[in-house]
Amino acid sequence: MLIVEMLSTGDEVLHGQIIDTNAAWLADCFFDEGFPLSSRATVGDNLDSLVNVLRERSQHADILIVNGGLGPTSDDLSSLAAATAACVPLVEHAQWIAVMERYFLARGRVMPETNRKQALLPEGAELVDNPVGTACGFSMILNDCWLFFTPGVPSEFKVMVQEQILPCLRERYPVIEAPLCLRLTSFGRSESSLAKQFDSLSLPEGCVLGYRSSMPIIEIKLTGPASQKAAMLEVWQTIKVGVGENFIFEGTEGLPHIICRQLNEKCLRVAISEEFTAGLLSWTLNSVFAPVNGGKSINQQQEQQLGALIKRANDIATQEDAQIGLAIGGYQSGCLSVALRTPEKCYAQCVRYMPNNHDTKIKQEVSVMLILNMLQRWLQGRNVFCEYEWLDQIEYLEVESSSCE
Repeated sequence: MLIVEMLSTGDEVLHGQIIDTNAAWLADCFFDEGFPLSSRATVGDNLDSLVNVLRERSQHADILIVNGGLGPTSDDLSSLAAATAACVPLVEHAQWIAVMERYFLARGRVMPETNRKQALLPEGAELVDNPVGTACGFSMILNDCWLFFTPGVPSEFKVMVQEQILPCLRERYPVIEAPLCLRLTSFGRSESSLAKQFDSLSLPEGCVLGYRSSMPIIEIKLTGPASQKAAMLEVWQTIKVGVGENFIFEGTEGLPHIICRQLNEKCLRVAISEEFTAGLLSWTLNSVFAPVNGGKSINQQQEQQLGALIKRANDIATQEDAQIGLAIGGYQSGCLSVALRTPEKCYAQCVRYMPNNHDTKIKQEVSVMLILNMLQRWLQGRNVFCEYEWLDQIEYLEVESSSCE
């Protein structure tokens, strides 16, 4: 089995001052391409540490992706560490000097002398092009391991991986088959509840069933070799049926995108009135360019009956000339009310949050997911109301829209 590893570099990554989004992206990208990571590590801006970890990991891995440390400053040490680990000198690449000079000239500037450092690569290393920045990458062999050194800037890193590194890997390892990964997302179930339900499932050979909890949703993944596709799909159908009413979508598109598409297909527009969520619902829909006519955030700080909240949803839809009105009330004594106005009917429910360890941000995200789930269910012609394991439905109301005017 091919051993693929990643090494992230930099004090700011090691000490948690920035989130290592490059590592998460690469792990997902390589998994989909059939090069799943065996391990990931992080090391700071220390030359001895970098040299030691390069020598150590190159003795274990077949492929090692090193990220960061290719800039022009004194703490950018990846090239020097690679040369030291391989016991070779650094060599200036005139080809990359010319690329950088053109880069700065196009921006009306002269290349600073400090940037010459970015053209210093270990002797024998192969330059990896960076079409969007000044930090070229490079590849080299150390202890029979194929190392790729990449810039830390996410936009540069992703282009280099997709346009330079992956084609090289596919050419050298053409027979590698990408695994099949089936995904679905649920809302309102706990990870332990789902795991208990599906633990007894008999899975096809080489397949793994996994769960990813990212409050307020749980993602279920069935992963296995593509040769097991037929058997996996059979098991997958059982899983989908088992999730039942708490199933919200399949794949990776995300609920906001799905709702946006469904609204556009039905030529429906939305208006929003929100209190507790303070604009989060509007942002969620507008971020995917959903057909939102308008909305407002209010601060009443008082308990509101479901009938009054339905009127708010109806009023905002009328004011903004929208067919759909969404209203989120205030959060009082652990309870929250939401309302959905459609052309035919209005729906509202009051729920109590049963978990007591969630902060305000999570509760706001749950509130947005709750009302989007109601909207999605209506768009799909399903019962708008659903049971949730950790949301206690205290009251619900369903009335004709004509009675709300």
